[in-house]
Amino acid sequence: MCCLAGALGYSSRVVDLNSDLGEGFGIWRLGDDEALLSVVTSANVACGFHAGDPSTMRRVCAAAVAHGVVVGAQVGYRDLAGFGRRRIDYDPGELTDDILYQIAALDGFCRITGTRVRYVKPHGALYNTTVTDERQAAAVVRAVREYDATLPILGLPGSALLRLAAEAGIPGVPEGFVDRAYTPAGTLVPRSAQGAVLTSATQVEEQAVRLATEGMVVAVDGSVIPMPVRSLCVHGDTPDAVRLARRVRDALERAGAPVSPFVSP
Repeated sequence: MCCLAGALGYSSRVVDLNSDLGEGFGIWRLGDDEALLSVVTSANVACGFHAGDPSTMRRVCAAAVAHGVVVGAQVGYRDLAGFGRRRIDYDPGELTDDILYQIAALDGFCRITGTRVRYVKPHGALYNTTVTDERQAAAVVRAVREYDATLPILGLPGSALLRLAAEAGIPGVPEGFVDRAYTPAGTLVPRSAQGAVLTSATQVEEQAVRLATEGMVVAVDGSVIPMPVRSLCVHGDTPDAVRLARRVRDALERAGAPVSPFVSP
């Protein structure tokens, strides 16, 4: 995994800062979307399958436009009860159709609020599954290719998803996580494991700066592994996410890594 990541190369220090937004449902709110939109440069908006609903999608799209933030479709498994964090063994054709449905739904709200879906990012268990599962990764790539092959796909460096996207001529954006622990193989530590989510502001800042300026990350065993990235994610449901995001952005700018979206709004 780490060797594949290193093969992607690493050059630019300009980095995008993204966050998962619109993850409430009905009367339930998760995270402070408005506050995060004042900090991040890209918004991964839930499309109603793992979280979100039509009114939430419309509200977040409108707020993103007001803040000049790029909107991306965060597509996931049809799993509201599990927040999309439980793997589902989909028929590839059905998975492609579910992803198409989600992209198109969010794009409708983008259009009426003055923007468009500008990229696609899998959520939760789907994201992790597409690191190694060729069938599900191919289903995601097919959906993006059929809807709009110019839309970049965010994914883990070295993943099957980014490799298949490149083979299909779809831009791939390698992504790092400032608030998640990494295994020595370059994958994310499962959320079920202790220490999988980083909550120390100092630790989160250090990981963000190292990812942005060195293209490296320190794994849980202390090893340093290549992790070249173009976008950094701070999860909207991480405790104290807004404060962490602000500290990350400030730390990046102090380190000479200006924050800018990887695609125009």
